[in-house]
Amino acid sequence: MVKKFPFERSESEWRKELSEEQYRVLREKGTEAPHSGKYNLHFQDGEYHCAACHAKLFESDQKFESNCGWPSFDDAIEGTIEYVQDRSFGMIRTEILCANCGSHLGHVFDDGPTETGQRYCVNSASIEFESKSK
Repeated sequence: MVKKFPFERSESEWRKELSEEQYRVLREKGTEAPHSGKYNLHFQDGEYHCAACHAKLFESDQKFESNCGWPSFDDAIEGTIEYVQDRSFGMIRTEILCANCGSHLGHVFDDGPTETGQRYCVNSASIEFESKSK
């Protein structure tokens, strides 16, 4: 059974709305190359939204420099993330999905350096930034 999310689109609609890279990451569970994403070393004050449905996911004060090559956050806005066990590539990880549309964002690990102990490792292609200084 496929889980239903509040914000639904057909795959053909997603293909029309997203760039090829966004579709590959968000809908096909792809991963962008490390150190290639526009938000990896981005530390402006604002909010990060799902690139597919625009739901708010992370605040800029949750972001930190992890040196892993992807944008990293130590927490997410409560209720915005769906957690799914991922057994791909011979590993056991926790995949993170947008709770609003089910799009793949990345993975969360228990090796974060802040008090939460979490590192939400997110693909830049899966998020959009909205500055607070508009």
